[in-house]
Amino acid sequence: MKFYQYVIRALLIAIGVTLEAVALEIFLVPNKIIDGGVVGISIMVGHLSGWPIGVFLVVINLPFFIIGYKQMGKTFTITSACGVTLLAFLTTLFTPIPRFTDDLLLAAVFGGIIMGIGVGLVIRNGGSSDGTEILAVLFNQKSPFSVGEIVLFVNIFILGSAGFVFGWNYAMYSLIAYFIAFKMIDITSEGLESSKAVWIISDSHEEIGDALNDRLGRGVTYLNGEGAYTGNNKNVIFTVISRLEEAKVKNIVDSIDKSAFLAISDIHDVKGGRFKKRSIH
Repeated sequence: MKFYQYVIRALLIAIGVTLEAVALEIFLVPNKIIDGGVVGISIMVGHLSGWPIGVFLVVINLPFFIIGYKQMGKTFTITSACGVTLLAFLTTLFTPIPRFTDDLLLAAVFGGIIMGIGVGLVIRNGGSSDGTEILAVLFNQKSPFSVGEIVLFVNIFILGSAGFVFGWNYAMYSLIAYFIAFKMIDITSEGLESSKAVWIISDSHEEIGDALNDRLGRGVTYLNGEGAYTGNNKNVIFTVISRLEEAKVKNIVDSIDKSAFLAISDIHDVKGGRFKKRSIH
């Protein structure tokens, strides 16, 4: 990347970390609501010890980043370490600011939204502010569980522990905040406009391809395939559409070849090619 691209990424990570600090110190922590991962552990340990949570954010995360150095790479590790250090500083800086609301539900909802946007910005720009995901990647290599399953298990344990530290009402509000943040991370890191990848196998591939081109304004690509069972050559159509066009694609394929094989899956990042549709009027 060029220098200005590094600067933009660093700025966006700093904005993301700032949003995380705002969510923690103005919404979640004053209302005894925690997040998952190292942040959640830091909030509970900070509450029990009386020390600022920023101290524990650095101390608990540091071993994970050291262990994951070879697995995740130098750039990721340095970026994440800087992000965690900034988060620790900002949470300490924002501690004197009074909480925005005393309503636990509002604190959980808006704290989760702001937290998720912040974490999503950090992830989207190549960093992380939580070492549990690195730990999950390492455990995934030696266990039958996926990274997502390991992270979910760890976070359920952490959020459950909040019931013993703060009380079960606060633990339930913490679950609300966690799942809202989880969804907002997806939206922020992957984008609001999820697209669809489409694969079609049909003997009428040219007719279907022309229809998709003419009626949707989408570019299509023909791929050569071979049936594993029959050994016959297969013609595969590949294209990318918006989710609003899914029903129309199904209608087009069904009207031309009812026996065609059709597979549609979600994708989040599309760049280049002819994805931007042309006018069909």
